[in-house]
Amino acid sequence: QVQLVESGGGLVQAGGSLRLSCAASGRTFTNSAMGWFRQAPGKERELVAAISWSGVITTYGDSVNGRFTISRDIAKNTISLQMNTLKPEDTAVYYCAANLLRAGASWSTKSASWGQGTQVTVSS
Repeated sequence: QVQLVESGGGLVQAGGSLRLSCAASGRTFTNSAMGWFRQAPGKERELVAAISWSGVITTYGDSVNGRFTISRDIAKNTISLQMNTLKPEDTAVYYCAANLLRAGASWSTKSASWGQGTQVTVSS
C-alpha cells in the first residue's frame, strides 16, 4: 500500500500562485504515473495534471493548461503542482494520485491510490 500526503493548499487571491506537493511512501511503485485531480462542491472529480514516471509525458486539463505546471522528483518520490494566475473557479479540494494508467490520451484511475486531499480556495 502506498501512502500519499499532500501539502501546500490554502487561501489565495485571484491572480496569485500556490505550489502543491505530494510525498509518496510505503510500497515502491516503479514506472507509476502520478497526477493531481480536483473536486469542487457539487461537481465531479476532474483531472488537473498528470505526469508519467519518466516525466516525458504530461497531461493537463483544458481549464488549467498554460497556468499550471506538474513536475516530479523520482529520487524523492514526490510530485509538485505549480499553480499560477489562479482563478476563483480553481477553488476545490486537490487530490494526489499514484498508479495512473495510460488510457489513450488520458489517464485511468481504476488502480489509483489517493491522498487525503488539500483545500485550495481562491478569493475574487
